[in-house]
Amino acid sequence: MLGVGKTVPLKDPGNAESGSWKPKTPGPTQEDKISPEDHPPRLIDTFNDASKLSSEVEMSHDFHMEQVLPPSSLEGKVKEKMHDAFWDHLKQQLSTTPPDFSCALELLKEIKEILLSLLLPRQNRLKSEIEEALDMDLLRQEAEHGALNVPHLSKHILNMMTLLCAPVRDEAVQKLEDITDSVWLLRGIIQVLGLMKMDMVNYTIQSLQPHLQEHSIQHQRAKFQERLNQQPSLLDHTTKWLTQAAADLTMLPPTCLDAPDSSSMACLSPSVAASSPAPLSPTMVLSQGFLNLLLWDPENEEFPETLLMDRTRLQELESQLHQLTVLASVLLVASSFSGTVLFGSPQFVDKLKRITRALTEEFNSRPEEAMLAVSEQVSQEIHQNLRNMGLAALSSDSTASLIGQLQNIAKKENCVRSVIDQRVHLFLKCCLVLGVQRSLLDLPGGLTLIEAELAELGQKFVNLTHHNQQVFGPYYTEILKTLIPPNQALETEVESL
Repeated sequence: MLGVGKTVPLKDPGNAESGSWKPKTPGPTQEDKISPEDHPPRLIDTFNDASKLSSEVEMSHDFHMEQVLPPSSLEGKVKEKMHDAFWDHLKQQLSTTPPDFSCALELLKEIKEILLSLLLPRQNRLKSEIEEALDMDLLRQEAEHGALNVPHLSKHILNMMTLLCAPVRDEAVQKLEDITDSVWLLRGIIQVLGLMKMDMVNYTIQSLQPHLQEHSIQHQRAKFQERLNQQPSLLDHTTKWLTQAAADLTMLPPTCLDAPDSSSMACLSPSVAASSPAPLSPTMVLSQGFLNLLLWDPENEEFPETLLMDRTRLQELESQLHQLTVLASVLLVASSFSGTVLFGSPQFVDKLKRITRALTEEFNSRPEEAMLAVSEQVSQEIHQNLRNMGLAALSSDSTASLIGQLQNIAKKENCVRSVIDQRVHLFLKCCLVLGVQRSLLDLPGGLTLIEAELAELGQKFVNLTHHNQQVFGPYYTEILKTLIPPNQALETEVESL
């Protein structure tokens, strides 16, 4: 099973051939990223199947995969039992007189195949060394005469792993060198080689990322154009969506504006925006349109055709937005009763976050019940921590007010929740115009305690809209030309956000 995990930089494969191995940089060199042909043949299939991977890669620039199998799962337990049985059988074979090397030979053959799969096409010298050291015909002859030296071969394999592993795996390989038992050493080698295989997959994905993205953009645009040729009305919902976005901007003063010079763009307060309204631009209209998707009525079936593939992701982002709104509302109310004394402690804030997340998982279906549980637990945590710090506890009136305000967050019209929701949307709009990092420099009040969570949400939203705009930008340009008067247009084409 594959999942998402930590990105692991590889050692520079060019240095492996020369024997000087410690890299100057933690990741692959520019030479490694030139073309798909410079990667292991087995992994080139990833590039050929780009249309499936590229969308996920584009949504997260740190996209990578890892082996995920929960130990507590039935599959994990069965796998562990089978592995234990194999290693016990291997130990029994090697302990007999004379030793039985049948399982050991199969294991060495698998290790050889893994090592070869980790090589790049130009690493011919390393390939020759592996072929020579693990010549299976020769090893079988040695095994038949009882002369197969498993510990010696294991040490040689460790030397090859030291050359081929990513820097983050150095410690794991070094620990293997301290193992004296042959079976445990082989078991450790197989485990670390499994991690190295996944490192190579992630390295290849990262190196091919520009090719995957370009392939995805061209492929999606070509497929959409084919459908558009067959169905000229295919952009009707998209046109209506952008028309509504333009209307929203003309009816209400914007709170996050862009200027002709992108370097001078800034998010303005509502009062400043009202006194200095800016003419419409394609970027402004698109930004408003993307934000409107996070407020989409599920019963409205006129979803933009250009975003149908991203609808599930947008729904997930909308769900995350609602969760953060509730979380920030709870933290804001709680902090107003306990002040900076408790909320100056990151540990206390993190604990309240964990409690709130756990108790609001069913918020959409049972908001009153969820907030009742939250109010009781948060009130208890505040009382307990004030007591632990030797501070005066909240009065009965303050406690009742705290619980009441927390419970009121369940109501859609709750003022705290409404303000937080508006500010989160303002932050996301600024992310589309300014970028995530610049938007984080001046967070609206009440959002500082969820800065990390907002950064993650904002980056996902920006990545999604950026990729969509790269694919469908030409179509958006033509539609927006009909919506924005020439004397108001600040841009002639839709640029990447």
